[in-house]
Amino acid sequence: MSKIKVIPCSGIGKVYGLMAREAMLRVSGELLPEETETVCLAHIVTGEEDAKEKVEGFTCVTMDGCPKMCAAKNVAFVGGNVVKEFKSIDAMKEHRGIDAGTATFLTDDGWNIVDELADMVKKEILEIIEGEK
Repeated sequence: MSKIKVIPCSGIGKVYGLMAREAMLRVSGELLPEETETVCLAHIVTGEEDAKEKVEGFTCVTMDGCPKMCAAKNVAFVGGNVVKEFKSIDAMKEHRGIDAGTATFLTDDGWNIVDELADMVKKEILEIIEGEK
């Protein structure tokens, strides 16, 4: 079985993009390094052949920072099989009024939300893996 691709948005300029990136990096680097790998969205968007080959026809999970869903749309556009789409902004609904940080810096509360997002993605990926057996 090939690794599930976890692809966050680029989200430059907003804390939600930073949270999405950090959550997906935590999944691929710490929580499920044997089961997942990340692919740079910017390389997918610019049509880099290597990035396209990494996602085309493979199981992918995306996390976007806003409702525009750029990661999900672009991964699907190049042929990735997007089986689950997350939005980091949705997590903030559970934490109204909390200062998560800025586009370049997360507060302690922001890091706690990243942990929640990463755990949520991990749970979903484990269910995907179980379903593929």
